[in-house]
Amino acid sequence: DSGDLGRIGLGICYDIRFPEYASLLAHGHGCGVLVFPGAFNLTTGPAHWELLQRGRAVDGQCYVLTASPARTAPPEEEDGGGAGGKYPHYSAWGHSTAVSPWGEVLATCDEGPNLVLVDLDMSRVDETRAAIPISVQGRRDVYGAT
Repeated sequence: DSGDLGRIGLGICYDIRFPEYASLLAHGHGCGVLVFPGAFNLTTGPAHWELLQRGRAVDGQCYVLTASPARTAPPEEEDGGGAGGKYPHYSAWGHSTAVSPWGEVLATCDEGPNLVLVDLDMSRVDETRAAIPISVQGRRDVYGAT
């Protein structure tokens, strides 16, 4: 429990692709905030990064906060370094973001070094869950979830 924020659930990059995990954290463990540090690349980032964050926020009826490394330019090739070195360069999509329980992007940034600050009104989690009570109305008997 994190004081005024209540329980906070943590996943890592690829975990954001699994709605079942977000639902377990949000509805099963009562988390009002889910945090996913991640480093989507320049292919999956533009196509999926924000979409998945908004989806998990709506699924969990909670805040979703993501943190991504800033994008850096590839190093110039010098004496065998660069892409062929021990640690090849990775271009992260960036775009750290905060999403509301309603799926609204509250704050985001681009691919550069940035800081995303947002105030979280935890009453919005309770309001969203009361307005659309999916945690008690789900038909787990029909689709086999426990």
